[in-house]
Amino acid sequence: MAEPSTAVLDQPERRPERPDATESAPARRHPGVMLTGLVRTARPRQWIKNILVAAAPAAAGDLASWHTAAQLALVFVLFTTAASSVYLINDARDAEADRAHPVKCHRPVAAGEVPVSVAYAAGTLLTLATIGAAVALCDALSAGLLSAYIAMQLAYCVRLKHVLVVDLAVVTTGFLMRAMIGGVALSIPLSRWFLITAGFGALFMVAAKRYSEAVRMADSGGATRALLTSYTTSYLRFVWQLAAGVAVLGYCLWALESGGGAAGGSVLPWRQLSMIAFTLAVLRYAVFADRGAAGAPEEVVLRDRPLAVIGLVWLAMYGMAVAGI
Repeated sequence: MAEPSTAVLDQPERRPERPDATESAPARRHPGVMLTGLVRTARPRQWIKNILVAAAPAAAGDLASWHTAAQLALVFVLFTTAASSVYLINDARDAEADRAHPVKCHRPVAAGEVPVSVAYAAGTLLTLATIGAAVALCDALSAGLLSAYIAMQLAYCVRLKHVLVVDLAVVTTGFLMRAMIGGVALSIPLSRWFLITAGFGALFMVAAKRYSEAVRMADSGGATRALLTSYTTSYLRFVWQLAAGVAVLGYCLWALESGGGAAGGSVLPWRQLSMIAFTLAVLRYAVFADRGAAGAPEEVVLRDRPLAVIGLVWLAMYGMAVAGI
């Protein structure tokens, strides 16, 4: 009997070929895909945070003129472009770490849809354009505040995000600056209780976000955010609970600042009654924080119907207080 051919036995086993990452990269980096990726990296969902620029004018009841609307629209756009420029640079720096995250690995830069160099270039150009527009179109104080926000956020991307407690303070200050700039742009005096409420309300949401991330990433060894291994969940829980309490207290003092009775021609003391809705909103959000499900604050705010209803009731109450109804 003839022996089996050794030529066949010596051949390596043929395996199904996998697409080469380097070959698929040009397809992923098609100009249309890259442009879409840049827009996604700019975080359109996060733009809702910039509505805070209207907080001070709304609280002061100064939203009735075209001049006010135009100024608020301008600072909203500038803060949006400023934040987006920082997101681009941040994602370029964190591309490697994001690839280890179960969700962030789908970000365009981490997924390879947008080259790191392009993200850096787009972020830099957007930063320069935002500062230039602020200097040309806004008063000096508003332009300075916006420039300080960009500088602080870039420092956060490079270094401050790795410093305990300072990282929480920087993100919180970013929200506070949003709440301040509307008043600064329109020369509206900012109440101390308004600033305390806005600041600690922001800290509440930031600490709840970190707590949720720490709970969900407890088994990742800090691969996605090294600083989370330095915080304990009990500490982050303490921070968001403390911040929630101070925010509620600050709001109550703010609401009572003009006295306990009905203001102007109001039938009821709507401003003081709005304390109930504000407290309920904090308590409702705390449900998600306690579950470790507040990792994406914008999704909690937009998708939870009871929270949305409470928010509308609060808005109606405060609106009637401002209008003197």
